[in-house]
Amino acid sequence: MPPLQTRFPLGKTQIPAVGFGTYLISNDDAAQTVAEAISIGYRHIDTAAGYQNEAGVGAGIDHGLALAGIDRDDLFVTTKLWPGNANWGDPPKGYDETRAAFEASRAALGLEVIDLYLIHAPSGGEKRVEEWRALCDLKSEGAIRAIGVSNFTRDHIEEIRAAGPPMPEANQVELHPWSQKPDLVAYLRAEGILPIAYSSLVPLSTWRTKPGQESAKTDQMKSDGQSDTSPFRHMAAKYGVTEAQLLLKWGVQNGFPVLPKSMSPDRMRQNLDLAGFDIDPGDMADIAGMDRGDGVAWAIGDPSKLG
Repeated sequence: MPPLQTRFPLGKTQIPAVGFGTYLISNDDAAQTVAEAISIGYRHIDTAAGYQNEAGVGAGIDHGLALAGIDRDDLFVTTKLWPGNANWGDPPKGYDETRAAFEASRAALGLEVIDLYLIHAPSGGEKRVEEWRALCDLKSEGAIRAIGVSNFTRDHIEEIRAAGPPMPEANQVELHPWSQKPDLVAYLRAEGILPIAYSSLVPLSTWRTKPGQESAKTDQMKSDGQSDTSPFRHMAAKYGVTEAQLLLKWGVQNGFPVLPKSMSPDRMRQNLDLAGFDIDPGDMADIAGMDRGDGVAWAIGDPSKLG
């Protein structure tokens, strides 16, 4: 099946429905992996200062554009501000520090304009609004096409509204059948804020199973009395797709851009190939009943988990 070419409106630009996530890809591996993803057909690359791979991602973007024979304007690039966290002994960034961090990311990526810049977490405390005002100014200056947040709750977003600057255009959060966040998603949609899904593949038994890729998933499953067997196998077989394709299509059908990550070219292609099927209403209804509440990918108390 051909790669999915759907895009979702995002402010005055558009974001591809399927992006390539780079969390847990080392800086050394990022150049080759990102270049391969672009050559395969990905047109959205997602990284972050906190991933410590922006330089490698930037090199991969440069090489990938040449391999694919496309222009910079054909590619959508997201990166994120690490806002600091006083609880970790990491002072939250103010207005000037936020601008400096953006310039460091832009230089590492080798790009003049960032398509989407997000505040990675609401851990900036009393400086959250300062950080947000810096993003607004950078956008007004033409350095960023769209601005948003990540891992923000409704209360964090309402803090921005109360302060008076423009509202975020996107909120990147953990979204998958086990963590559907219906109240937050309904709020975001009512406010015209695009939900962007990360960790879409959490329900797979193989999700973050390698050393150094731990999450809260295992502990949650044990406490729920659940095995690690994916409940989506029969649905995927029904449509003739992989379980990963089914989970990603669930996100896209719900209107969420998704950000799968793989270092396997075959799986990269599979994750991008979502155009040949739709999940039927009955299966979508069944999946709606699988919500377990809070997510498992983001551990706010652990700086090693920046998903």
